[in-house]
Amino acid sequence: MTKKLELTLACGDYEIVRALKEGTVKPDGIDLTILTEMDSTTRHWRFLRNREFDVAEVSLSSYMAAKARNLPFAAIPVFLHRRFRHGFIFTNTASGIREPKDLIGRKVGVKNYLVTATLWQRGLLESEYGVPHTSMDWYAELDEDVDFTPPAGLRLHRLPDDKSVEQMLVDGEIDALLHPDLIEPILRKDPRVGRLFSDYKREEIDYFARTGIFPIMHVLGIRPEIVERHPWVPINLYQAFTEAKRIAMERMENPRIVPLAWYREAWEEQQAILGDDPWAYGLGNQNRKTLETAVGYALEQGLIGRKVELSELFLDLSQGRKRGEKHRV
Repeated sequence: MTKKLELTLACGDYEIVRALKEGTVKPDGIDLTILTEMDSTTRHWRFLRNREFDVAEVSLSSYMAAKARNLPFAAIPVFLHRRFRHGFIFTNTASGIREPKDLIGRKVGVKNYLVTATLWQRGLLESEYGVPHTSMDWYAELDEDVDFTPPAGLRLHRLPDDKSVEQMLVDGEIDALLHPDLIEPILRKDPRVGRLFSDYKREEIDYFARTGIFPIMHVLGIRPEIVERHPWVPINLYQAFTEAKRIAMERMENPRIVPLAWYREAWEEQQAILGDDPWAYGLGNQNRKTLETAVGYALEQGLIGRKVELSELFLDLSQGRKRGEKHRV
């Protein structure tokens, strides 16, 4: 009897991984222990700094930075988290910022500089609205997932541990904040904080119509020694994640499972705007364009000191064994 390979997977608690978490889908030859309780920041740090998990959902930008520094990590093109980013640029309402170019010369906060969300936000501001990332003073709340030395011309300041970028925005100590999540002042409807783009959804739809890009936030990282010892693991994981997503999308078509009055209309709107499979895995043409855009932004913004090719970032899944074969551990 062939023993299954025991691996630990850390990822978000998403609908598209439910079948894996519940055991409806099992990757061939692998016994997964799935951890979904930790927040993204903690997971990325623990994987990239401490290599604590065998497989982990990890920040695209931090992973690119690690690869550019030749750190020992590998990944497969499974993208568990995507998000448009126009709606997560926040401003202090007394700052006088009314349009993107008003950010020039201002103090802008981030959780940390390497966060994928802010990579895309800085890229959008520069490429779409003419706001150079070097035209602002940056204030980071947290240390980076991998060691990072700011390039010449980048004014980046690490805040003391007792400082919060959200509170600094409320108090007017910074003028704007680029953030990966909805911030508490917005959820509380604090009048001192607003969004740069009031109709951010329209901006995001227009951006997709122009570019075809639905920004990728995270990739699925794997410790390379696992791949070296068991070259069949990446393809079997990829196939399992693909099947789990298929089951999830089929389930989510049913409006009865979600307590939202106009859920089905939102589902149909997504299909009409983004197409039938905007959450696609793999390295098809559109995902290649999205990833190459992110690499370009990372190079422009100094996250990486050299261009990294997609063939360097992602394992060649054609080299692994096909699902269904017997594997020895």
